[in-house]
Amino acid sequence: MGGLLLDAGKLTAAGAERALQLQKAENLRFGEAAIQLGLITEADLCQALSQQFSYPYLSPGEGHFSPELVAAYQPFGPQVESLRALRSQLMLRWFTAGHKALAIASINPGDGASYLAANLAVVFSQLGERTLLIDADLRRPRQHVLFNLGNRPGLSDMLAGRAGMSAVTRIPAFLNLSVLTAGAVPPNPSELLSRAASPIKLEDFAQHHDVILLDTSAARTSADAEMVAVRSGGALLVLRQDHTQLAAAAAFQANLSSAGATLIGTVLNQF
Repeated sequence: MGGLLLDAGKLTAAGAERALQLQKAENLRFGEAAIQLGLITEADLCQALSQQFSYPYLSPGEGHFSPELVAAYQPFGPQVESLRALRSQLMLRWFTAGHKALAIASINPGDGASYLAANLAVVFSQLGERTLLIDADLRRPRQHVLFNLGNRPGLSDMLAGRAGMSAVTRIPAFLNLSVLTAGAVPPNPSELLSRAASPIKLEDFAQHHDVILLDTSAARTSADAEMVAVRSGGALLVLRQDHTQLAAAAAFQANLSSAGATLIGTVLNQF
């Protein structure tokens, strides 16, 4: 613990010596002794413990990601507890059953699909799953903003044959997380996503990842989400409280079923 705090610059060598002395004198844990001496904060200790137990999360502002990544910045809040519970259900019902890819869909823009996809990707990576988040919303992409990845080649460029696997970006703050941004917004997103002879397939990604989450366009604005869900085999539908119409959600489920894909569940977004 002392070494982690020293490496992080939270503690000096002299401070560590003082904490060790108090630890021995009062039979405390090292972190408790350092806090009692005012050398570190509770947040400093929590972050060191996260490293010790391979559960990475970030201090506010660290990594320069969007504050919407609550799984990265607020790992002990109610939203993230809900995300962990959802992660457990998805592992039991989908990923341990042999599936690797799952589309995250919504009915309307703003229902929270991008938010959920990004945060689910973080919590799956924290579990140790090799996780790939693909921004398959080629109309209003957001993952490059949430992860501060800027304008770079992404899925659209791969589908058009102008980029390869190097377009997948590792996220250093989370050792098991990679992101494939949407890339350039194309004039023909539906055609790109539906091409039978696509130069890149989910099977190629599955060789190197355990969990593949695909953020999709809102179902009300296009059929893109259905196409991505069919390619993935299944979808998780995000409903926004007091906003999403249940009739539209039922129609989306019927369309998926007729196309041979599975709606594995719905999430009511209250945040």
